[in-house]
Amino acid sequence: VKKSRRCVGDKNTKSVFCLPPQTFDKILIANRGEIACRVIKTCQKMGIKSVAVHSDVDASAVHVKMADEAVCVGPAPTSKSYLNMDAIMDAIRSTGAQAVHPGYGFLSENKEFAKRLAAEGVTFIGPDTHAIMAMGDKIESKLIAKAAKVNTIPGFDGVVETADDAVKIAQQIGYPVMIKASAGGGGKGMRIAWNDEETREGFRFSSQEAASSFGDDRLLIEKYIDNPRHIEIQVLADKHGNALWLNERECSIQRRNQKVVEEAPSTFLDSVTRRAMGEQAVQLAKAVQYSSAGTVEFLVDSKKNFYFLEMNTRLQVEHPITECITGLDLVEQMIRVAKGYKLLHKQEDIPINGWAIESRVYAEDPYKSFGLPSIGRLSQYQEPLNLSNVRVDSGIQEGSDISIYYDPMISKLVTYGATRAEALSKMEDALDNYVIRGVTHNIPLLREIITHPRFISGDISTNFLPEVYPDGFKGHQLEVGNRRELLASAAALYITAQLRSQKVLGNLSYLDSHVAVQMIFCIDASGQIVLQYLGTSFKVRVLSKLAAELNSYMPEKVAEDTSSILRSPMPGSVVAVSVKPGDTVAEGQEICVIEAMKMQNSLTAAKQAKVKKVHCKPGETVGEGDLLVELE
Repeated sequence: VKKSRRCVGDKNTKSVFCLPPQTFDKILIANRGEIACRVIKTCQKMGIKSVAVHSDVDASAVHVKMADEAVCVGPAPTSKSYLNMDAIMDAIRSTGAQAVHPGYGFLSENKEFAKRLAAEGVTFIGPDTHAIMAMGDKIESKLIAKAAKVNTIPGFDGVVETADDAVKIAQQIGYPVMIKASAGGGGKGMRIAWNDEETREGFRFSSQEAASSFGDDRLLIEKYIDNPRHIEIQVLADKHGNALWLNERECSIQRRNQKVVEEAPSTFLDSVTRRAMGEQAVQLAKAVQYSSAGTVEFLVDSKKNFYFLEMNTRLQVEHPITECITGLDLVEQMIRVAKGYKLLHKQEDIPINGWAIESRVYAEDPYKSFGLPSIGRLSQYQEPLNLSNVRVDSGIQEGSDISIYYDPMISKLVTYGATRAEALSKMEDALDNYVIRGVTHNIPLLREIITHPRFISGDISTNFLPEVYPDGFKGHQLEVGNRRELLASAAALYITAQLRSQKVLGNLSYLDSHVAVQMIFCIDASGQIVLQYLGTSFKVRVLSKLAAELNSYMPEKVAEDTSSILRSPMPGSVVAVSVKPGDTVAEGQEICVIEAMKMQNSLTAAKQAKVKKVHCKPGETVGEGDLLVELE
């Protein structure tokens, strides 16, 4: 390709208009949700027609409405739709798409999918199959990294076949160890083990999650580096041997090995360490003749020693913060590279301009293990786009359903500033102005993280959440002054509602300009009000003097004995039931396993007891709070 841009002149104005480089006429996006919308936006900017694929339950999804064409590829389960290669190949043929962008997850790192595309002359917007195979297999990638002189974590360089093998290998390496899927990513198929028993359990769960998420249950084991930082390098390479590192992203705030808050650059790296990590990332990319955008992940200890973790051969979820500080559109760069163009930039052209922070907004209950999935319909939804330097990547709208079938992400909320303090302040404002009703969400946790003194000072690691909240997240803890302000606001709102109800019927929607309170509304006639204050929802009950006196005679509801029953903490499907009526279980013994959004959760007995009744069986769908097992 000789020319990268098409320029035309206007004789009347004597001006010249340069069009985007000629790439593809039509691209199919083999994904859903926010990432599909993100790719479509760049296609629109480049004058490329887009094709969306969707499951039957996603027929009215935002990405379907945004695309020029849309094709249904199957029912809701991912194995029958977004992982259904035959159906997606049919969609490519029927629409005449010349190229496919896989987004992240699903088929984005599936070598068989890339091979099938190549066999039909369709361009895969990503690296070639050799790089996908080499880096997609964590065992092979570690060997390649060693050969490329990239720092690696000590571990077993082979496939772990059985639970007994896992225990032997873990004992040889020395505890703690990390058990993880060879073909995995996104925190799925990963478990930390501190002893033999946890190793056996981790082997079982990791292999099951790996098979469910990636169709590959192979596992590897390596030394677990305690209390590290998770810092990754964005790389970009073309088909002509050119490769760049686009600075780092700090991704240490995690729960269950999945990222929650990311930022670029990192507060921890100095220029020397940054360059060393960047150069090793490029060495690895060149070792596998990588071409496209990719991410090399490292664990970094307190002394700034860094170790190769894995390479993701796709666009990363958190790529927007790199775009903010470099000014590059990574999706556009991927499309250009896929068409065969050389990179437009040299390493010295890549800046660090300002600071960007990303908060992953999930439909999750942050009070349960820092975030267990929540489902429902978004009855009200308003993104804080009225604020400057705020970007929201989402694939939902008011009325959208959050289901058990897919990832519970609502959006990626990104703020940018000239300094970190400015970006953090903007994030605080954005979270306070984000309106989400209909599903439980994690904004209370996100706001507490970004305003916590340890986070503000940069004193973080992958253990941040369990260290800061050892007893779990409890929401914002009010000081005396804040509590008085909250109660005064509730009383004022109650009186306002009483006065208003004398004139008009309807819901209360009122904002006191002196306090950071939103989403304020009456719950019931008893005077209970919910106020979102400093990111956390508080239930306040306001009563008249007479009502308060009479209330003292009301019987209190007896709390349920949770030691004798087991309820589902989240909506999901039952994967396994380990007991039957009459069995005696020990405290902490597994009773059943619930899978939600491809993550498996083991539910255990709260005490030693005999099983009285089992209310669920494998394959059934359960809701949050559903009774699963009764104990005597």
